[in-house]
Amino acid sequence: MALKRFSDEPAFVLHRYDWSETSLVLEVFTRNHGRVALVAKGVKRPTSQFRPVLLPLQPLQVSWSGDAEVRTLKAAHWQGGHVMPTGEALISGGYLNELLMRLLARDDPHERLFDHFTTAVQLLAEKSDAQELVLRAFELLLLRDIGLLPDLAHDSSTLAELEPDQRYVLVHESGLSPAEEDDSRALTGEQWMDLQSAMDQPAPFIPTLRACAACLQALRLPLRNLLHYHCGVRVFKTRQLMLDVQAMTRHRSPAALDTDAVPDPQPTPTAP
Repeated sequence: MALKRFSDEPAFVLHRYDWSETSLVLEVFTRNHGRVALVAKGVKRPTSQFRPVLLPLQPLQVSWSGDAEVRTLKAAHWQGGHVMPTGEALISGGYLNELLMRLLARDDPHERLFDHFTTAVQLLAEKSDAQELVLRAFELLLLRDIGLLPDLAHDSSTLAELEPDQRYVLVHESGLSPAEEDDSRALTGEQWMDLQSAMDQPAPFIPTLRACAACLQALRLPLRNLLHYHCGVRVFKTRQLMLDVQAMTRHRSPAALDTDAVPDPQPTPTAP
């Protein structure tokens, strides 16, 4: 029986780990096949053609064969388009990788989400000053596309349309509900509805990013809580990495970085 073969599939490397002395297993996010595990044989050898290509946060075209849980990588080419994010933007990109690793099942295609991820990575590489906006927009679209985000235009308990001037809080178990007066997680009904309207656009990433700008600080905590709940973690690995880096920076210099300036990131690109 002939092995299944897939050619020139748009992809990103999310994670990799040792398979043998010379080989790696890659967790790859592809546009048409979702998250796929591929073994890259001999990739750790100095002469391997894959060594300079199989990097995180780089748009690739990959080919593979096989129908087992772990397939065999046959080819990989860099698509070009942008350079790899650097500095804090690299850690933020690693956070996006960690979210996909935790929330996506293997072999479950999400074409629109792949396009959102491509846009997010490109913006992290080109607009490092917009990291938090990029992360918030991607978190919303990720949760929406995999069915974990409630309708942001209606009260989840009554199904009534939100009142623009009333404040609502997003609760991980019950969705949107009216907030207590001093609840720091609350946004106005108008802000929630603007986010929903942006996500409903045909090309939603940039509209969602702009909608996030109007409520960026207030949006961080409810999204973080929702993601922690669905991922089953108290802190993401990449966020801990960022906090550790900031702690070292504070130790070296009094001009410390503000931990709240960093979105909720958490995985390292090649070694989460």
